[in-house]
Amino acid sequence: MQPKKKRLLSVLCILLILLLAALMLAANYMVSFAIGRTTGTTDIAPPSQVSASDSQTISGNRERLSNATRAWGNTVKRQTVTLSSGDGLTLSGEYALNPEPSHLWLIAVHGYRGNHSHMFTIASFYGQRGYNVLLPDLRGCGASEGDYIGMGWPDRLDMLKWIDWILRQDADAQIVLHGISMGGATVLMTSGETLPPQVRAIVEDCGYTSVWDIFKDEMAYLFHLPAFPILPTASLFSSLRAGYSFSEASSLEQVKKASVPILFIHGEKDNFVHTDMVYTLFDACPGEKELLVVKGAGHGSSYTMDPELYFGTVFSFLSPYIAP
Repeated sequence: MQPKKKRLLSVLCILLILLLAALMLAANYMVSFAIGRTTGTTDIAPPSQVSASDSQTISGNRERLSNATRAWGNTVKRQTVTLSSGDGLTLSGEYALNPEPSHLWLIAVHGYRGNHSHMFTIASFYGQRGYNVLLPDLRGCGASEGDYIGMGWPDRLDMLKWIDWILRQDADAQIVLHGISMGGATVLMTSGETLPPQVRAIVEDCGYTSVWDIFKDEMAYLFHLPAFPILPTASLFSSLRAGYSFSEASSLEQVKKASVPILFIHGEKDNFVHTDMVYTLFDACPGEKELLVVKGAGHGSSYTMDPELYFGTVFSFLSPYIAP
């Protein structure tokens, strides 16, 4: 081989190695940024598309609901509970029993980088209707162990553990799962598992179709990058580091197997988990289902945009499946 060709080949090899190294560094960073426990403090949501008047409505309703939540909280005693996940993590949560004996149970599931306290308002509405409430911290969040957030996928198996915990307390329990955002995706991913008959219904609010889809959107918004080749490589790194790949973590595929009734809720102005996702999920669900798209609401704000519509729809939907 001529010296010039050798030098060119050497340069090309070096460039290829550098590109591969940059790809791996970028993919590894994405895993840490997106699902690492101690990172991700950057505001990852795009600017809200909610109008100024609707934002005022949401703010006023939020204050009113906070006062009602505090009033309910004063009537119950919250207790800490822990259990072990299938892969050996200690998961933590809080539960509150209804003052009068009840077989009604809610598992309320929080969103991305949140904790169980973010679901107190949702829990209060169920509590006022006689439900016992269980509010877990998802893995990698709050007081639960875990170096990585599960984005709903390993959490779906953790939900089965929480369901079993309730059934050990009350074999006659009637259980509702209600999740928002990542919590919505979690309960949808749970829907495709084999669930005991005591799980009567699921309420999901602004859950995403899959982890792949939501991270693809975020790559475009935050970094102005296409999904390929970083996202497939990051998915591989996630498998090695967190035990699951972005490509397998699909609410959509799980919903296709669901047999429990599901209420799908989404904000009309959600530009984070885009509203189109709820129509895809709803269409894929083969069983009993209902859809509520709340006008003017952004991501996770449907219940503060119109609490009467939101909770009226929730309890009307649940009514046929919950024995009095």
